[in-house]
Amino acid sequence: MKYSYFLTAILLITALYKGQLVAQTEVDERAMVNLSKGIGFHNPDGSFGLNIRTRMQSRAAFNFDEQLNLEDIEARVSRLRLRFDGYIKSKKLTYYIQLSFSRGDQDWDNTHVPNVVRDAMVYYHFNEHFYLGFGQGKLPGNRQRIVSSGQQQFHDRSNVNSNFTLDRDFGFFGYYTQDIGSAAFNVKGAISTGEGRNQLKTDNGFMYTARLELLPLGRFTRDGDFSEGDLEFEQKPKLSLGAGYSINNKATRSRGTTGSTIFEARDLHSFFADFILKYRGWALSSEYIERGTSQGAFTFNGDNSQSINLVVGNGINTQFSYCFPSFWEVAARYSVVNPDKEISTVMPKDEYLLLGVNKYINKHLTKVQMFTGYRTQTYTANANDLKHNFLLVFQVELGI
Repeated sequence: MKYSYFLTAILLITALYKGQLVAQTEVDERAMVNLSKGIGFHNPDGSFGLNIRTRMQSRAAFNFDEQLNLEDIEARVSRLRLRFDGYIKSKKLTYYIQLSFSRGDQDWDNTHVPNVVRDAMVYYHFNEHFYLGFGQGKLPGNRQRIVSSGQQQFHDRSNVNSNFTLDRDFGFFGYYTQDIGSAAFNVKGAISTGEGRNQLKTDNGFMYTARLELLPLGRFTRDGDFSEGDLEFEQKPKLSLGAGYSINNKATRSRGTTGSTIFEARDLHSFFADFILKYRGWALSSEYIERGTSQGAFTFNGDNSQSINLVVGNGINTQFSYCFPSFWEVAARYSVVNPDKEISTVMPKDEYLLLGVNKYINKHLTKVQMFTGYRTQTYTANANDLKHNFLLVFQVELGI
């Protein structure tokens, strides 16, 4: 409980500390009120503004076994999004809505319902630099989740993110940042239901999340700390260090806010740490995530005839890239998921090595991506039980 009080205190401090705050820099989580991108509308007296943006990702991925026999093909629209944001009456009251229309984007296989609503947030800006949010949105967890899928340099987020991210939830959110000379820091927090998006009713267990970011070399150009690859060609080195902690009391899903429904509620704790470094087209980023529980990873039905396990363990994802002035980029990723010893017989160690080339036509808004990769799955309980796969991916993204 002491962690719950600590995280709650951070949100209260955020709400009270109004005098020295600077605006949040998350590209995907901030309502656009200047109507500089997408299609914008506002009424003559300036009391209402609406910005409309859309994007799609079309993907063809080919999965081969060790003998290069084709196992399966993923040919689909991986993401199709429609986004609305703007302000009402004044720019102190803003809103942000994001809808998804592709099946994989709706968590259909876990929930068996079309989760069209991804984000639905209302923000109140107490002054130019500080605001609070209420609604459904991304929790301030690991960096790669906070970075919009439209700002990714690979065709998708890593297996580390898919297994251990906090993802989205409904609740209260608070953000502030402060400059100290040429450096800066950001503090972000949330109190949420802990059940994930689009729930009808939840239990009395809450989720508490806090994140701290340090920018010792100053702010990135155009919020580049939340955009993968150095497409702004930073003329001075820029570095952001992030870390955070989350407690999810009485979680009812195998990954906390995502995954299948478990038989018994569990208390989960998550730790995450990450950094991103950019300089003259070079970009290096890495993140570590750990999830655990003190109550046992396996949950059982009433007569103990069936079990569903929590996804607990840790993972590391590292990415390195160089973008040429022509906006051709080469990128590499290594990621590994290490399951907790308790579930090592049912969940393998999962490693990916990806190499790829991107062509940015309109930076991240319009790009063509090509990747090849190698995946190794190993059950640590039996080191001889191995599975190897080769991967080829082609993806096109188009957005406004």
